[in-house]
Amino acid sequence: MGRIIKRVFVTLSIVTIIFIATIVISVNSMSNTEAGKVPIKTGVLLHAINHNLVTPDMKVPRIFAGKGTSTFTREMVEMPTSDGDTIDLRVYQPLKDGPHPIILYYHGGAFMEGYGDINTHDNIVRSLAARTNSVVIAVGYRVAPDHPFPTPIEDSYEALVWAKQHAELFNGDPDKIAVVGDSAGGNLATVVSLMARDRNGPDITAQALLYPLTTFDDVEFPSREKYDSGYYLLSRAVMLKAREQYTPDRSSWSSPYTSPLDASDLSDLPPALVLTAEFDPLRDEGEAYAELLAKNGNYVEGIRYNGVMHGFISFYQVLYHGSHGLAETANFLNNQLNGDSVHTSHTYELAIVDSISDDKKWRDQMEAYAIGTFLLGKQFMNRFE
Repeated sequence: MGRIIKRVFVTLSIVTIIFIATIVISVNSMSNTEAGKVPIKTGVLLHAINHNLVTPDMKVPRIFAGKGTSTFTREMVEMPTSDGDTIDLRVYQPLKDGPHPIILYYHGGAFMEGYGDINTHDNIVRSLAARTNSVVIAVGYRVAPDHPFPTPIEDSYEALVWAKQHAELFNGDPDKIAVVGDSAGGNLATVVSLMARDRNGPDITAQALLYPLTTFDDVEFPSREKYDSGYYLLSRAVMLKAREQYTPDRSSWSSPYTSPLDASDLSDLPPALVLTAEFDPLRDEGEAYAELLAKNGNYVEGIRYNGVMHGFISFYQVLYHGSHGLAETANFLNNQLNGDSVHTSHTYELAIVDSISDDKKWRDQMEAYAIGTFLLGKQFMNRFE
């Protein structure tokens, strides 16, 4: 009897060791990508996305979700546009007494239907509302192919004007307005800043641009060449499709309202925060735009996050750099909107966020193995469906 128990124990131990070794090897292999090795959690997320194991509307596991009582209300508003149509605005309003600063958020999504909307980016908007104690308005601007340029920028600018004119409806401060956007939305945020300056529109206190697209021209940026396959969440094929649908008129590619990097005048613009990602085809043009803003006399903070891909802020609940980037965005907005930032004698310098502390790295790796194990199991089960 004792020998049988011992054999069973040895067998189970061997099976367990083999299972763990298989998981470790399989998960580690996910960090080997076409452009080189990436951090293990980044690799796991990229593997999941590229194998259709996660979707944009999938809820984050409870172990990564924050807890607490909501500090704001949420309301959908239908805003009329100047051409007789309407767009949706999702307004987050703090429960505390105001007036509160106003932040307009422009979502990413390549300017095209089916690539992003105010729902796919709602987690970022909710977090900004909580972290800034501001009224945050997610702008549901119209997109191509039905609504090519200039409709999206006009919708975005009109949302800015609407927010200032109707600030009292949601206890907002019309004299403290910031614009924020990611990817295509980052393009819109900075274009709205240009439009407000050129049209003597509402004063914008700050702009935060998360991995923005800044030019539609065929500029040979190294990051566009190295990370253009789509494995890193944005492909050159999608960029070309977006250009074809959003700007079918080639002459519009060089407009400052599509390609702010090509603008002849970038002076007198709001203080800017520009975040970029290492594994992102838009990295170089975002950093080039930040540097150009600074050369034109604007206050600019630029941060590159190494080890992550395009869209990493959307994964802030599971990626440390995503959480860090969102915190930096909220801190920048709070400093600008509350008047706590001093802009004199500022010299622009791109900051690099690379490694994380050992304790966070250990937790990151354990979480990566846990997520990787779940994904491997999901892949296995999918074979039988």
